[in-house]
Amino acid sequence: MKVFISGASGLVGGNCLKHFTEMGWTAVGSYFSYPVDGTVFYDTLNPADDKNFDVVAFAPDVIVHCGALTHVDYCEANVQESYDKTVQSTINLIALAKQCNARMVYISTDYVFDGHNGPYREDAPVNPLSVYARHKLEGEEKVLSEIVGALVLRVTNVYGNEVRGKNFIARIIDQAKNKQKLTLKLPYDQYASPANAWDIARSMFVLLRDNKEGIYHIASTDYLNRVELALRVLSYFPDAEYDLIPMSTAQLAQPAARPLLAGFVKSKFSSEYPDFLYGNIDSYMREVMNS
Repeated sequence: MKVFISGASGLVGGNCLKHFTEMGWTAVGSYFSYPVDGTVFYDTLNPADDKNFDVVAFAPDVIVHCGALTHVDYCEANVQESYDKTVQSTINLIALAKQCNARMVYISTDYVFDGHNGPYREDAPVNPLSVYARHKLEGEEKVLSEIVGALVLRVTNVYGNEVRGKNFIARIIDQAKNKQKLTLKLPYDQYASPANAWDIARSMFVLLRDNKEGIYHIASTDYLNRVELALRVLSYFPDAEYDLIPMSTAQLAQPAARPLLAGFVKSKFSSEYPDFLYGNIDSYMREVMNS
């Protein structure tokens, strides 16, 4: 299997590149603004850029689209940029996939739901509340309607090993390890199902290997709010100094609306792969503490 991964300098893309390569596939991962070892340059908004890696010559069987503008509040105030980096980039990769006769994987989010009745199964009605969410849903719909055999993986609260350590859990770990005092104002009413990017990569591998298509929800065994999530991580650092201030979403007054009772039920994936074992925050933290 030959796979081209757009956005491989990020959390999900980087883990996909590592896992696919270790499993014997020929994988090429791209970056745009942040180069990391083993990646190539590709600008999804400018497919004609002569600096771009020659994807057509590489002739991938699959194109995995991990790149998007994920700063939800920023998207709310920068609608065109959000559209370009999430929807237009997807449109351009759809065209590339058609040119290569390749399947496509699109990474989506629980923000496509309104958070009134979660956690969600794949067939739940969507109702995005924010600019970011509407654009992610639009990307989903375009990929599924235009690419035969397309795969959409919805994930949320992703954590795990990444070069930049930008994810929420990684930032807490870094500050705790470096004896920096943390000040955390977190919503107690936003619930989700965090997933390790390594598990997402492993899930994607088996789904692609077995020619699965359509929408799959990917989640671990955790379902908790942001306060509980932070406290779970901090429990591994008994000497950490922090101020944790639980707040309601209304009190936080974030520019973009959030789905409150969100996250996923992964019964579809689990029914097809009952022996697939997911990690969780505790298993990841034990790994971190022992490394």
